[in-house]
Amino acid sequence: MDRLFRVIEDATDEMVDFTAELLKIPTVNPPGDAYVACAEAIGRRLAACDFTVDYPVAEGRPEHTATHPRMNVVGLRRGRTMRPLVHLNGHFDVVPAGDGWTVDPFGGVVRDGKIYGRGSCDMKAGITAAVYAAEAIRRAGIPLAGSIEVSGTVDEESGGFAGMAWLAQQGRVSADRTDAVIITEPTDTDRVYVGHRGVYWFEVTTSGRIAHGSMPFLGVNAIAHMGVILDRMRRELLPALAARTTAVPVQPPLARHATLNINGIAGGQPVDGIQTPCVADRCRAVFDRRFLAEEGFAATRAEIVALLEEAAQTVPELAYELRDLMVVHPVKTPDGASVVSALDGAARTVLGRPLVVAASPGTYDHKHVDRIAGVPNCVAYGPGILALAHQPDEYCAIDDLVQSTKVLALAVLGLTGSG
Repeated sequence: MDRLFRVIEDATDEMVDFTAELLKIPTVNPPGDAYVACAEAIGRRLAACDFTVDYPVAEGRPEHTATHPRMNVVGLRRGRTMRPLVHLNGHFDVVPAGDGWTVDPFGGVVRDGKIYGRGSCDMKAGITAAVYAAEAIRRAGIPLAGSIEVSGTVDEESGGFAGMAWLAQQGRVSADRTDAVIITEPTDTDRVYVGHRGVYWFEVTTSGRIAHGSMPFLGVNAIAHMGVILDRMRRELLPALAARTTAVPVQPPLARHATLNINGIAGGQPVDGIQTPCVADRCRAVFDRRFLAEEGFAATRAEIVALLEEAAQTVPELAYELRDLMVVHPVKTPDGASVVSALDGAARTVLGRPLVVAASPGTYDHKHVDRIAGVPNCVAYGPGILALAHQPDEYCAIDDLVQSTKVLALAVLGLTGSG
């Protein structure tokens, strides 16, 4: 163990450089830029670390196009036997940088013990931790009993359907070959995530009647009617959601409540450029409803339908259309799962304390591992502070990267039966 830890500490500069290399590849999703370049960069590093590498492409998925190919990367290192097989996964797509940065979001800036950049904690540092946890075992000369697989996948930020879901559908991650999966999402180094709440994304469109803006009484304003719906949500639905709490240990604590967010809204004429005096005849809004395991999807959707119906019956000429965009059911790692105990034991050795067992406020690719691959022995654990994800000046502390890599390496040894 001392030799293993020494190897990881000696590789710190390599790990920082590799993370910075990945951060300089702007894999922004949408639309899915530079996926091939990033997959190949990860693949080169895996090959140098004695992995057999291939590049599964999500052929046939609507997201996969000639201009934005959906290329994943998977590396396999076999031990004395193929099983147990431990799969370490990280997504390499990142959300747009946004405003408010004081450093170049794609510059791979290293300063004051931190690696800055869009995707540093969410989750390119996690990919580095996965690669170097496996590499440290090799450099320390510890023979593997089972096998290790490391993957870099696409599109997690938009659902993961061309990434981890694709690998699961193709059988690359499946109960027939995979014994445990660790997704190296940022978990503050001292937490392990054993699931997440459910997601219901939906779109509401209100339809009105166009008229001259000087005579709005001759038309029906779709934006005003959307305002009625939003007001009902604010006054009636949001207080009800705030009163509901899950027994699942979601962190942070406020995320244990059911929530609703307005993701985006558009109606009437574009506000840039020349305007004409018209009553808005159409308005669309997209909503993100996070529901609890105790609520269930059917009741969650029925509640939205009831609110919309009541608004339509109360307000003359209010017409709406509801469209389901995405549904993700809650998932939870089974009690007593070996991947949880392996990580917890490793954390007690490395950090000197047990891991906090929690559930994620947002979804991650656990859903595909559980629902499609049929591998319930799955958690999230990795470097980085979750609260920094999608924020300006996102960073991962170098010390967190090193410590998480040690925890992962020890856990992999235990899960593969290697020590």
